[in-house]
Amino acid sequence: MHAGKTLGVLILTLFFFLAAACGETGTKGEEAVGGEASLPWSTRSFDYLAITPLPPPKPHDFWDRTNRYLLSGVALMRTLDYTSTLNMQRRGREEILLPDDVVNNRAGFAALEAASTATSIGIAYLFHATGHHKLERWVSIGHISVAGFGVARNYALKSHHPAP
Repeated sequence: MHAGKTLGVLILTLFFFLAAACGETGTKGEEAVGGEASLPWSTRSFDYLAITPLPPPKPHDFWDRTNRYLLSGVALMRTLDYTSTLNMQRRGREEILLPDDVVNNRAGFAALEAASTATSIGIAYLFHATGHHKLERWVSIGHISVAGFGVARNYALKSHHPAP
C-alpha cells in the first residue's frame, strides 16, 4: 500500500511541475502585486526548460560523399553475401533464409542481390526526398550491418560434408 501512495505523490508532483513548466499557473487573471502569478512559483523561473527548435539540417545532394560511401558499402556487402552463400553451399551447408531454387540459380540469386541493393538505395532516396536525412543514412548503415553479420556467419560456419 505504501508503494501506491508514493506513486500517487510522484504523479501529482510531475503534474504540477509540468503545469508550471507549460505556463499553467492554476489561476487565470489573478496577479500579485509584483506582476507574478499568485501561486508560489513563477513560470519565469522555468525559462531554462524552454525548448528551442533545432535548426533544420543543411540540405545535401543525394549522391554526396557520405551517401556514395554508404551505398557502395551496401553494394559491397550484398556482393559478399552472394559469394559467402555460394562458398557456404560448396562446403555442404544449407541456406536457411532463401529457398534452394533461388540460391542454386546463380543468375536469379545475383539478380536478387542487385534488387536488394536497388531497394536500399530507393528507400534511402525516399527518406532524402522527404527531408529525413538521418533516416536516409541509417537505412544504409542498418543494411550494411545486417548483411555484414550474415557474411561473417556464412564464413564462420564449419564445413559439413555428409558421410558417403
